[in-house]
Amino acid sequence: MTFAELVDRVASNGPFQFLHTVLLGLPILGMANHNLLQIFTAATPTHHCRPPPNASAGPWVLPMGQNGKPETCLRFTYPSNASLPNDTQGTTEPCLDGWTYDVSSRDSIVAEWDLVCNSNKLKELAQSIFMAGILIGGLMLGALSDRFGRKPILTCSYLLLAASGSGAAFSPTFPTYAVFRFLCGFGISGITLSTVILNVEWVSTRMRAIKSILVGYFYTFGQFILPGLAYAIPQWRWLQLTVSIPFFAFFLLSWWQPESIRWMVLSGRSSKALKTLRQVAAFNGKKEEGQKLSLEEIKLNTQKEVALAKAKRSVADLFRTPILRRMTFCLSLAWFSTGFAYYSLAMGVEEFGVNLYILQLIFGGVDVPAKFITMLAISYLGRHTTEAALLLLAGGCILSLIFVPADLMTLRTVLAVFGKGCLSGSFSCLFLFTSELYPTVTRQTGMGISNMWARVGSMTAPLVKITAELKPFIPNVIFGSIALLGGSAALFLPETLNRPLPETVEDVENWSLRAKESKQEPEAEKASQRIPLQPHEPGLGPS
Repeated sequence: MTFAELVDRVASNGPFQFLHTVLLGLPILGMANHNLLQIFTAATPTHHCRPPPNASAGPWVLPMGQNGKPETCLRFTYPSNASLPNDTQGTTEPCLDGWTYDVSSRDSIVAEWDLVCNSNKLKELAQSIFMAGILIGGLMLGALSDRFGRKPILTCSYLLLAASGSGAAFSPTFPTYAVFRFLCGFGISGITLSTVILNVEWVSTRMRAIKSILVGYFYTFGQFILPGLAYAIPQWRWLQLTVSIPFFAFFLLSWWQPESIRWMVLSGRSSKALKTLRQVAAFNGKKEEGQKLSLEEIKLNTQKEVALAKAKRSVADLFRTPILRRMTFCLSLAWFSTGFAYYSLAMGVEEFGVNLYILQLIFGGVDVPAKFITMLAISYLGRHTTEAALLLLAGGCILSLIFVPADLMTLRTVLAVFGKGCLSGSFSCLFLFTSELYPTVTRQTGMGISNMWARVGSMTAPLVKITAELKPFIPNVIFGSIALLGGSAALFLPETLNRPLPETVEDVENWSLRAKESKQEPEAEKASQRIPLQPHEPGLGPS
């Protein structure tokens, strides 16, 4: 009996699974706010140089840039106590006395800490530091989760995100803010990893894709909430605090969450696993079926997996066999390209010249049909075909932006929204695909490493945007090319459609062998049909 069969015996699609999905999904609803928060808290308001303190009263004339708009980083130079120039001619100098900001609609960290002109890179750095927290969290928490369990990591991550998010709201300086944002990212990584694993381990094989997409929809609807909150709360500190406080409640609710059955059995906690299974059976109205389960039955049917789990596991195990090496390399490239391209579009809302709140609603709205189509595609076409198609389409959209003139804002927005929808679907597909490819004994470590590459991509994306100072088209060339490369790599991954979760490395190896045999059989049949007719020699035939 496999773990999936154990779960099926206590009803894998009952009321427990519904409540389990809701409790896992609600924090994901709030997590979207943190991931995209800097779209609003780090928005760059209209600004110009502040006049020197010794300037005479009168209208403040600004030098004009090549685009016909006033300069934001230069002012006219004139002698002390002299009148301001009354034309646009004359020598200029940097904004030595700071800037004046239009914060009538909303304030931000940009206006508070002067993250403009020569300091504008600090704005992108803040987002990269946040992503670095998710990256480091993926490296550390994956292994810790395999050792201490999914539930403790999930619970501690809720508390960390609540505390560090609230701390960021009271940051007196930019460095302090950056430290708290790093810790926010660290907590988000733990929430993401544990949620994905717990989500797929409590449902039947045929329901994994649907439940995975449903949890993904919580993130999608979280993107609808953020613009509304940002519009209602224009002060960045209050907005930061508002999206962080709910995670204290999620921390308390997480104590109800049961631990992973697979992890408990493979960690030698079979008695606790049996107790949890019986509780779930009672909750689903199958108490008698749960009572039929015995400790000896669980130990007997899982002794092979338990023996394999006692061996020490590390990142090196992901490269131990040729099939695991290929899977790890292709998944890493697919995750990196998805995170890299996704955040290039998601965090670039200001670049499209559309109302910030409306465009964010559109960017969130496209995820609804995108994830639904992805759910249908991975359920009928398969995982690796869907993943490859989504990344190739996204790469094509990003590269197309190079050839669309800047004044065609509508077309540029349509391409960006379509590309973002494809990348959102790619994330949904990858979370399910990766959890199905890696065996149980290395699944959390594999998820951690894969998620790490997505965060490397998302951490690098803001820094790549700086290359636009050299040539405006360079970032899109890089983003689009990497997405195409990731889509090509996905084609080399094995299919997992309608397959049970692998428990051991040997299960993965057997998958590969059966896949090769299934491909060879049709080829052999076709070859036999192409055998040429032998020439008939006289005298050898029937008379």
